[in-house]
Amino acid sequence: MTHSTTADAPAEARAGASPRFDALSALDSSGMATARTCVSGETIYAQGDACEHVMYVRTGNVKLSVVSNDGREAVVAVLGPGNFFGDACLGGQQVRTGSAAAVGPTEILLIATEDMAELLRQNRDLSRWFISHVISRIVRVEEDLLDQLLNPAEKRLARALLRLARQGEAGARKRSLPHVSQETLAGMIGTTRSRVNFFLNKFKRSGFIAYGSEAPITINKSLLSIMRH
Repeated sequence: MTHSTTADAPAEARAGASPRFDALSALDSSGMATARTCVSGETIYAQGDACEHVMYVRTGNVKLSVVSNDGREAVVAVLGPGNFFGDACLGGQQVRTGSAAAVGPTEILLIATEDMAELLRQNRDLSRWFISHVISRIVRVEEDLLDQLLNPAEKRLARALLRLARQGEAGARKRSLPHVSQETLAGMIGTTRSRVNFFLNKFKRSGFIAYGSEAPITINKSLLSIMRH
């Protein structure tokens, strides 16, 4: 596996725009969005596919990844509800440079490139929100690059888990993690599955995480202490 960045983008409240703006309602009311329901593991688009749609995560989670010429996969991000993806087509990208797949049952909205461009021209509030969303994502990518360069694997894993669980945002003590495999976590932080397993067991012994029957992993807010070391 290769080093990668995690860019688990937030919903509206973290995108830098007004948390009162409802991007989902704007898309639904536009009449330009088509819903698609995906089963766990289903490919939404593959590397090399034509760029024809901007997409939005309505429910569930989406894994973005890139495969090198020698077959190694780097996980770029796992995105939750409230995130756009595949939007490089708005900048003229013709072919997908990576792949997207559903992580668990997932519903997305698809908006044709031309329709999305027109919608952004028509809806000033959505346009402002979308720009903030993109800028916020760029900032996170820069943060993730620094994380890869400066922090050890243990801290990178803690940060990835906290981001996936969206911990520390609303004061919740515990949050459940999406159904993300250890292989995916390893791809997100640029290490091996065995190292991820080692650190997860360490976090469990320390009480930072817990395993349950319904949610695969529950993240305790105390995991934030790893980031302060």
